Amino acid sequence: MTADVLALAASHCLNPEISAHLKSGCGYPAPSYPGSFTYGPLFQIGSFTFNKPMLLAAICAVVVVGFFWAAFAKPKIVPRGAQNLGEMGILFVRDEILRPMMGKRGDGFLPFLVALFFFIWVMNVMEIIPAAQFPGMSEIAFPAALMLMVYGTYTYLGIRHQGLGGYFRNMIPSGVPAGILVILAPVEILQYIIVRPFTLMVRLFANMFAGHILILVFTLATWYLISAGIGLLWSATSFVLTVVLTAFELLIQALQAYIFTILTAQYIGGSLEAGH
Repeated sequence: MTADVLALAASHCLNPEISAHLKSGCGYPAPSYPGSFTYGPLFQIGSFTFNKPMLLAAICAVVVVGFFWAAFAKPKIVPRGAQNLGEMGILFVRDEILRPMMGKRGDGFLPFLVALFFFIWVMNVMEIIPAAQFPGMSEIAFPAALMLMVYGTYTYLGIRHQGLGGYFRNMIPSGVPAGILVILAPVEILQYIIVRPFTLMVRLFANMFAGHILILVFTLATWYLISAGIGLLWSATSFVLTVVLTAFELLIQALQAYIFTILTAQYIGGSLEAGH
């Protein structure tokens, strides 16, 4: 853990914004946005740039696909090793996420939800992996892309199963007095079209962004308090807080993957039939 903390501190001290801050003698280089979330291109082809968060996303996709491919390439009646872990992961998503939200009729969406859950989780776990040390979901583009995919899926299914008119009509509760309906109808439609996808995206992004900032604050403080000669006790206190926050972040990483996936299952399940 000490090596990870020092490596993280060093990597952020290489950030141009923080380096300039140190050279100016202004003291503690507090992490900021976009300074601590900006990475230069690893390579560039024309106007297309490929940077570290994009590399991490590609690695995570390969890890998830590679693991399940290896686990079930030659399945055995009595599962062992990777197959055993893979079956446990699939059963968790099926029994704790899909079935409670959609019932057995939603089993056809199990591969989609499994891929979604484990991709988000592995992307989040990158925050505590040495050399990576960055949660991909703290870049809003990734939660936004997943949100658009989910939004497109449940909107398409809603129109397909309920019809275009029925889909929008079923957004509004039936049996509501006309006077209240004038107010309620726009609110319900906005909830389906804007509020749901927006909160789905922002919840994941904000939690991973905030967690990364907190870990950065105490990681850089650990390094700074030692280098500035302020005191070993204060530096040790900051280091302990870094460890505690990292352990807490492990819980948040899994929890956010679970919340995003279970809400996706709920929205898809609601699109298969009238919600009201």
